[in-house]
Order: sequence, then C-alpha cells, then structure tokens
Amino acid sequence: MKKKKVVLFLIFLLGLVLRVYGLNWDQGHHLHPDERMIIMVVERLKWGNLNPKFFAYGSLPLYLLKAVSALVGAVFGPRWAGYSHLVYLGRAVSAFFDLGTLLLIFKIGKRIWGEKVGFWASFLYATCVFPIQASHFYAVDTPLNFFIWLTLWFLLKFYQKLNFKNALKVGIGFGLALSTKVSAAVLLVPVGLALVLGIKTWPAIKKRVLGWGGLIVLTAFFTFALFEPYAFLDFTEFKKQILAQQRMTKDAYIFPYTLQYVGTVPYFYHLKNMVLWGMGLALGGGILLGVAGYLGGLLKRALKKGDYDKEALELVLVVFGLAYFFVVGKFAVKFMRYLLPLYPWFILLGVVFWEKTLQPFKGIWKKALLGILLFFHFVWLIAFMGIYTQPHSRVEASLWLENNIPPGSFLAVEHWDDRLPLRGGEKFEFVDMPMYEPDSNFQKWEIVKNNLEKADYLILASNRLFTPLQKLGDCERFERCYPKTAQYYQDLFSGKSGFEKVAEFTSYPRLKIGNWKLEIDDQTADESFTVYDHPKVIIFRKE
Repeated sequence: MKKKKVVLFLIFLLGLVLRVYGLNWDQGHHLHPDERMIIMVVERLKWGNLNPKFFAYGSLPLYLLKAVSALVGAVFGPRWAGYSHLVYLGRAVSAFFDLGTLLLIFKIGKRIWGEKVGFWASFLYATCVFPIQASHFYAVDTPLNFFIWLTLWFLLKFYQKLNFKNALKVGIGFGLALSTKVSAAVLLVPVGLALVLGIKTWPAIKKRVLGWGGLIVLTAFFTFALFEPYAFLDFTEFKKQILAQQRMTKDAYIFPYTLQYVGTVPYFYHLKNMVLWGMGLALGGGILLGVAGYLGGLLKRALKKGDYDKEALELVLVVFGLAYFFVVGKFAVKFMRYLLPLYPWFILLGVVFWEKTLQPFKGIWKKALLGILLFFHFVWLIAFMGIYTQPHSRVEASLWLENNIPPGSFLAVEHWDDRLPLRGGEKFEFVDMPMYEPDSNFQKWEIVKNNLEKADYLILASNRLFTPLQKLGDCERFERCYPKTAQYYQDLFSGKSGFEKVAEFTSYPRLKIGNWKLEIDDQTADESFTVYDHPKVIIFRKE
C-alpha cells in the first residue's frame, strides 16, 4: 500500500512540475486574450457589487480568483489584487485544478477497472501536452474539466449507493460545473442514464427520476444560483451574451477570430488536433485505436449481458463521452480547449483496452513496445516544454523592434491582433490594417493603400489573420470570401508588395542536445494551440 502511494505521489509531483514550469511564459505581457479579459473583469469586481457584466463564461472562476487574490493579498500585500499579479495567481489556480482532475482520473480508473488502469491513466494524463498547456492559462477550461469529472465521480458513487448524501454531491458538482460554463449541461445525459439503468418498470423509473433526479436538479440549480447569481439578477445581459455564444457555435463567420474554422470538418477536426498536437502522434494514435477497440468490446459484452453492475459504471462514463463529443464535435467553432473534458475520457478507455490486449504478452516484447511508445511520447512532451525554456516570440520581436527601428517610424499592424512592440510603443506611429473587413468594402482598400504608403515597417504578430484569410480566397467554396485579401498576402510573402521580410521570430517545440537540434513546425495546428504561447512573428520593411 505504501509503495502504491509513493507511485501516485510521484505521478502527482511530475504533473505539478510540468504544469507550473514556465508559468511566466509571456513575461508579464498578458498575451492570452481570454485570460486577459478574465483578469480585467476580476480586477474591477468590488465586494459591494459582484456583477461581472460578462457571461461568456461562468462567474465561479471569476469569484474564485477574486477570493484567492484577497487571501494572498491579506498576507503579501494588495498588489496581488492588481492586474499585473492576478495573472500569476490565476495560472497557479489553473494548474492545481488540473492536478485535481489527475487525481480524479486515478480514482475513477481504480474504481471501475482496478489500480493498474488508474496509475497508467493518471500518468499519461500527467504527461499529456494539451492539459499541460491549458494549465498555463487562467481560462475556464481547467476548472470546467475538474468539475465535470468531479460530478462524474460523485455520479458513479451515487449509482452504487443511492442515498441523500451522494445525490446531494452529484447536484453540487453539477451546479459548480454549470457556474463555470453552461456547456456542462451535457452532464444531464449521464445523470439521466444513471437514474434509469437497471430499472425495468415505468413506475419505478418515474419514482426514481422524480425523486433522486429532482433532488439532483434542484441542488444543481441552487448551487448555480449561489455561484452565478447575476444570471438571474441581470438576466437580460446574461441571456444576450449566452445567445451570442450559442450563435458562435453554429456560425463560424460570426466573429473575425472564428473565420479559421470555416470549412473545417466536424468531429474529424477535433480528433486530428488531439492526436497530432494535443497528445502527440505516439500517445494520440495509440489512445484513439484503443478507444475504438474498447467501444467495440463493450458493445459485445453489453449484448451478452455479462457483469451488469460493472458494465453499468462503464456505460455511465462512456455515454458521457459520446454525448459530449456529439454535441461539441459538431460546433462550427472548434477551439482545441472545447475538447479538454474528453482527454481523461479518451485516455482512460484507451488504457483499459491496451492493458487487456497486452496482458497475454510477457517479457521483452511487451516492454519493448511500451518503451518505444513512451520514448516517442516523451520526445513530443520534452519538445513542447521547450517553448517555455526560451523567450516568447513576441517579446523577442519587440526587443528587435526597439533596437533596430528608428523612433518616429510608422508601423503597420493588423487589427484584432496584439500590437507590437509590447512596450515602448510611444516611440512609434501606428496605422491599423483592417484586413478582416469585407473585400467588397471600398473604404478598406483606401485605408490599406494609404497605410502602406505611410508605413516604414509592416508587422504580422501571428498567423491569426493571414492563414484563414488566404484560405477564404475561393469564392466558389465559401459564402464569404476574401480573394483580394488573399492576393494581398500572397504578394506580401512573395516580395511583390514593395516590402521585404527582415526578421522572423518563432518558438517552435524543440529538442536540443549539444549542436543537434530538432524543431517541430506546428503552424498547421489549430490556431489556438500556437497563437498564445508561441506564435510566429514576421516583420517586413519597405524596400
């Protein structure tokens, strides 16, 4: 028992180190836009008025950070409640939420399939790239992931022992998840399944749903009301912002920063980014094959009606994952973070399949296969962590601009992206390039023409604009197209626009041993995987 606790502690410690290493990845410049917005909202919250007037996310993460800053500020001074310090508290909180998810993965894996599955699943999650990256940001994704899996843990316990205490825990977990983000409403599916599994008569189902189900829903409602009170007190604004978020899930054209998802394939796009980048090809490919094998095996066992109690626990978990993937996977907008709550699900099911499949194999062959997979998994992990060992590409670009461009120069920068240089901008004159505006807008091209005539330098702070807008150059494929804008970027990159590239800054995942270096160009990944902590910056000078 002591040895097993030591193993779990070492897995937890490894997960902790990977999540807190490099938390100051942007050197204090607040370069994650969602995180930046949350910090600004938290900073303006007052204890006499806690209305955030911001409901794109739930209020619980906002209040939580406010409370943490008050506690830390009481000990270390009020500066920890300010804009510049809140971000570090938020990132630390995010990391510990994800460590909580790691422990829940172990507990759930152990309860359903045994300790071995729990250890392997928690270890692979601890070393999985995307949860590590998400833990470096204080967005709502890591708290949401934790509360979803906390609810599932309580739900499994409730199914095995129906009582008031367990039902209350399920409701509280569900309410906490909802007050983090309303997309947690999909938990209604596994909750409903847990209520009706094993009951064959309608009166019994009705009694159980109305009784225990009613208690769970009421508890969730009051928990949600407690931690997101202004959903009711400021219902008009809450409804307006929630409907805007819902429209975004159905229409990738609705915001400029969602144009990258126009034409992407539902479900496949998420799986591709998870396998190639979020997990890495070795882990992601193995896990995806394992999940397919597991689901096939579960279907066969369900048809044979084997160990029903054990299969019921599995079914609750499986149905959650399938329901969540069905809902989120078909969204028009497909940020990688939307799939974070399914990373534990994929890893758990994949581990279960491979643990059973490899059981007959003994000795060197089994060790060799595991060794090869783990080797390539750690190559990708170490390469990714390499981005936190070097300065942020926008910080490097800012230093170059300060040192190489004469004061008073005109810099053309793109709207809807961060302005560079990050500091010292008062030395320069700026003109904004409105490239997201429709190509049919005559005024857009007058502004672009005048700005290019004025500009001494043109700065692309990331691929946020030029990648999707070049893709949307084909008017036969897309209802809203940018052929002139696509041509503008083609001319810029080919040197036909009168500007030449003088500097480029990248911070790719990389491995370096002595003089040998491996860099992995991940610019084809989902934009949200690169644009926050390691975007490509390109600087052009007028010839």
